[in-house]
Amino acid sequence: MMTNEELLQKLEDFTNNAQHHQLETLSSILLHNATVHYLQTFIAKGDSLSLDPSTFKHVVPLSSYEDYVDYINQMADGNHHPLLSVDPLLCFFYSSGTSSSSMKPKLIPYFDSSLSKAASFIAHRGSAAVLQRLFPPRPDVNKILWFLYADNITTAKCGLKVMAASTYPLQSGRATPQQLATFSSPLEVILGTHVEHQMYCHLLCGLRNFNVIDGITTPYAIGLVKAFGLLESKWEQLCDDLDHGFPSDEISEVPMREAVTKTLGGPQPELANRVRLICGNKNWGGIVYRLWPNIRYIRCVTTGSMKQYYLKLKHYAGEVPILGGDYFASECCVGINLDIMQPPEKTRFVILPTAAYFEFLPFNMNEDNVSKETVDLSSVEVGKMYEVFVTTYRGFYRYRLGDIVRIVGFHNSSPQVEYVMRAPKTPGEVVTEKYLISAVENFQLALRGAMRIEIVEFASFLDQESRPKQLKVFVEVEEESSFLEDKLKESAITFRSCISSLENGLGATYKVQRDKGQLGNLLIFILRPGAFDQLSELALKNGTSASQYKPPKIIRNQEVVKLLEKLAFVTVSLDD
Repeated sequence: MMTNEELLQKLEDFTNNAQHHQLETLSSILLHNATVHYLQTFIAKGDSLSLDPSTFKHVVPLSSYEDYVDYINQMADGNHHPLLSVDPLLCFFYSSGTSSSSMKPKLIPYFDSSLSKAASFIAHRGSAAVLQRLFPPRPDVNKILWFLYADNITTAKCGLKVMAASTYPLQSGRATPQQLATFSSPLEVILGTHVEHQMYCHLLCGLRNFNVIDGITTPYAIGLVKAFGLLESKWEQLCDDLDHGFPSDEISEVPMREAVTKTLGGPQPELANRVRLICGNKNWGGIVYRLWPNIRYIRCVTTGSMKQYYLKLKHYAGEVPILGGDYFASECCVGINLDIMQPPEKTRFVILPTAAYFEFLPFNMNEDNVSKETVDLSSVEVGKMYEVFVTTYRGFYRYRLGDIVRIVGFHNSSPQVEYVMRAPKTPGEVVTEKYLISAVENFQLALRGAMRIEIVEFASFLDQESRPKQLKVFVEVEEESSFLEDKLKESAITFRSCISSLENGLGATYKVQRDKGQLGNLLIFILRPGAFDQLSELALKNGTSASQYKPPKIIRNQEVVKLLEKLAFVTVSLDD
C-alpha cells in the first residue's frame, strides 16, 4: 500500500507528462475493448491496434448518452455479449437525473475493470491524501458526521443491482471495518429507506458523538443546508431523544431504531441540556463549532449549481473551513482538487491524465457556430471554455459528459479547470445555467434593498409552444419572507420593480431574442415555501439517489412545470 506522500508524488509524475499518459490511456482502452459491439460498428477488426488519436477521432463519432441507451437496456435485460466492454458487468449506477426531460436518472453500467480500478484508486486515494496532508488523522477525534443515504436499491431484469455510485462500497459489502468505524452513524442509518428519518438519525448520532467529530461531509452542499435546516426545526425533539436514550416514534424502521438506540447508549440528560443551551437562543450562525467543538472541517461540492448554497452553509459553519470536493462523475473520475481550502469561485481541478482519455470541444456562451472539432488535453487554451468528452475504461467512447469547464492554467502539463455549468442540451436554449444563477443573485440583491425577501430555490423553463416563446422563472421564497398572503399587492409591485435586475443578467442570447420580439414577457412565478421539496420527492420517486440529488436549474419536463405552476401563489411580469 502506497503512503500518502507516494500517492501525491504519483499524481505529480502523471501530471508532469500528461500527454504521454493520455496516449497510453487511450491505447490501453482501445486494445482492451477493441472487440466490443459499439466500437466494431466504426472500427474494422484489428484496426484498433494501430489507431492513433487523430484516426480514432476520425472514425469514432462524438456520442451522448442516447447513443448507448439501447446497449444499456439490452445489458439490463440480460444480454451478456460484449456490447460496451469485455469486462464482466457488476451492477448499474444511477446518475443524477434532475436535468433530463424525464426526471429519471440515467443507468451507468459498472464493469469489473482492473484498469479502471487502478485509475480510480489513484484518484480517490489521492483525494484522501490531499485532505490528510492538511488535517492529519487524530486517534482520539476520529469520526465523520457523513450525511450519506444508500437508498433503496433496485434490481434490473438481468438480476444485477442498480444503486448510487457513492454508496457502492456499502451496498456491495466492500467497505472495510476501519472505514465503517469512522462513521458517526451506524450502517443501518445509511441503509435506511426514508431520507428525512435518516437525516434526523445522522444528526442524533452526530450529537451523541459530539466530542469525537473531526469533520462533516456530504456529496453536495445542498445536503448539508437541508440537514442544518432540519436541525433548526427539530432541535427540541433531538434533545428529548437524547434525554430518553432512543429516537422518537416517528423513526419507524426497526433496524435503524435499534442501531441508533445502541449508539446513544442510554439516556443522555447532560448532553441533552448542553444542546438545549446552545440551540435555545436560536442563533444559528456558527452553530457547527458550538455543537461540535473539535471539528476541523466541512467538506462537500460547492461549485456549479451548488455555489448558491455556499453562503447559507458558511453561515452555519462560521469559522469552520468549508473544503471543496473533487470533480468525479458517475462515468469516471475527471479531476482532483489539490487546493481544497479555496472558496467555490477559486476552486480548480487538475485533470487526471490516467483516469480517462479527455477531449475538449470549444464552447462560447453566445455563439451557435463554434468549432465542432475537439482538441486534446495538451492543446487547450487558458481562458477558453470547453465541453468535456471522455473515453473511459468502462464502455463510453468520445462520450459527452455534459459539463462546461474553463481552462484557468496548468498544473505541470495537465490543465487546471474551473467548473462553469452543465452544457445546454440544444442550440435553441436561450438561457444557460450559469447566467440564470448569476441573474438570480442580482435579483436577490435588488429585492433585499426593497423588502425582506429571501430566495431559497429557483429554476427556469423555456416555453417553446407559446407564441412568441416565453421564459418562465420559478422562485421559492423563505417562509419568514415578508412576501405574505396579506401583502400580495405590495409585494408584487416590489417584485416587478426589481425584474430588470433579473433580465439584465440572463445573457446576450436572451437579450437579442427579447429585443427582436422572439421572446415574450418574462414570467416569474413566486412559489410557496417547500415547493422545490416536492420536486425533490418526485426525483427520488423516479430513482434519483438522495445523496446525488441536485435541484434542476433548467427544467425541460412539462409535468414538472405544471407542478410548480400549481404551487405558485402569485405570478409577476414586467409588463403587467
